[in-house]
Amino acid sequence: MAKELKDVAKRADNYSQWYNDLVTKADLAEQSAVRGCMVIKPYGYAIWEKMQRQLDDMFKATGVQNAYFPLLIPKSFLSREAEHVEGFAKECAVVTHYRLKSNSDKSGVVVDPEAKLEEELIVRPTSETIIWNTYKNWIHSWRDLPLLCNQWCNVMRWEMRTRPFLRTSEFLWQEGHTAHATREEAEQKAQEMLKVYADFAEQWMAVPVVQGVKSATERFAGALDTYTIEAMMQDGKALQSGTSHFLGQNFAKAFEVTFLNKENQQEYVWATSWGVSTRLIGALIMTHSDDNGLVLPPRLAPIQVVIVPISKGADQLAQITEKVNPIMSQLRSLGISVKYDDSDNKRPGFKFADYELKGVPVRLVLGGKDLENGTIEVMRRDTLEKYTVAIDTVVEHVKTLLDDIQQNIFKKALAYRDAHIYECDNYEEFKEKIKDGGFFLCHWDGTEETEAKIKEETQATIRCVPFGYEQTEGIDMVSGKPAKHRVIIARSY
Repeated sequence: MAKELKDVAKRADNYSQWYNDLVTKADLAEQSAVRGCMVIKPYGYAIWEKMQRQLDDMFKATGVQNAYFPLLIPKSFLSREAEHVEGFAKECAVVTHYRLKSNSDKSGVVVDPEAKLEEELIVRPTSETIIWNTYKNWIHSWRDLPLLCNQWCNVMRWEMRTRPFLRTSEFLWQEGHTAHATREEAEQKAQEMLKVYADFAEQWMAVPVVQGVKSATERFAGALDTYTIEAMMQDGKALQSGTSHFLGQNFAKAFEVTFLNKENQQEYVWATSWGVSTRLIGALIMTHSDDNGLVLPPRLAPIQVVIVPISKGADQLAQITEKVNPIMSQLRSLGISVKYDDSDNKRPGFKFADYELKGVPVRLVLGGKDLENGTIEVMRRDTLEKYTVAIDTVVEHVKTLLDDIQQNIFKKALAYRDAHIYECDNYEEFKEKIKDGGFFLCHWDGTEETEAKIKEETQATIRCVPFGYEQTEGIDMVSGKPAKHRVIIARSY
């Protein structure tokens, strides 16, 4: 194992430290000089780029177009929707001045008191307000609808406790904002985008998710309904991995966005918003990785195949390279990303451990004996299994192997998730079992009082009313009152 891994905590000993160590050691990100913010390093950003590229295609397949809106939002905009401002007020970073000046004693710079803004500006925590102020200029009649926009950008939410990717003061995300002529159309769009997120999580990230609707307490500030995908990490905690919101007419009314319908009557438009962020990289790490490092799904791995030559002298290396070149060309023609690491500044064992740490799905090794035997060594990162195949068959083998790895790590995560979902009807039993993690399907009476008591006494929250589970009426385990359905309760990130 590479020396860099000696300081990485074991999952069983300290899961939180293990996560932080992997983020750093695998060159995904590091802390920045700005409080609560991170620097996403090239390897980490390459994962985000692949996520972004695929999601962008999936959005556009539903008719969504990309746009861009300002980073700075007038403070008065935020106050127009009461629930929205209440939900974000404590997280806002505020710009009050626009100029600095040097101290007379040359000890540094200070804010120029004469350069105070007439209206303070908010660094966007989310863009509903600035976008709906814009939409009122774009929407006039039913012919302008639906309006389906998305933007890729950064946002700022002044977090007190931060962790790379999972919760940072600044993070990268996409936010979709759509306008519709009818309530039904808007609700359908919000649910459609949730399904896009679920499909992406399961098919590309290999992360199984539960789809559902949030309780009133947990929904997005200003929404009538918030739909969510919840993933289970290896410590049994939930990670909210994407949300889609039905906003009703709240923002349309706040910004006077109306349209002339087909009967020549003025109506307020109906709205949705939806988003995922770089938090998805955190989900990848915590769902699949092990004590040897990252385990990346092939569809999102920056490097899908690495080829390491083991040679004695320049002549043998040239022979290996000559054999490898057509293999690389064929793999790349199949859309598979390949790295050939013939650098001489690291020993092969160091390279092996480094690529294990970075989660490269497939490693191929070719040495002198392999040249003689017409074979090549294959190692799959998900199981760490090593074996040899004929060089002539390796391209087709790798193509199939990458698909197998993608499916295998999904099945592994799904089996873990399903084994840690429990039905529970006894509150005392729940309070003991929740300490070990898991998703608990419990009857809930629908009251905020019961929800608050669970959170206060167990640090667990109602994640959602899940779709896809047969719902039966019952008795709330906390209050003893009648309950219409079961909800998923879990501790979360």
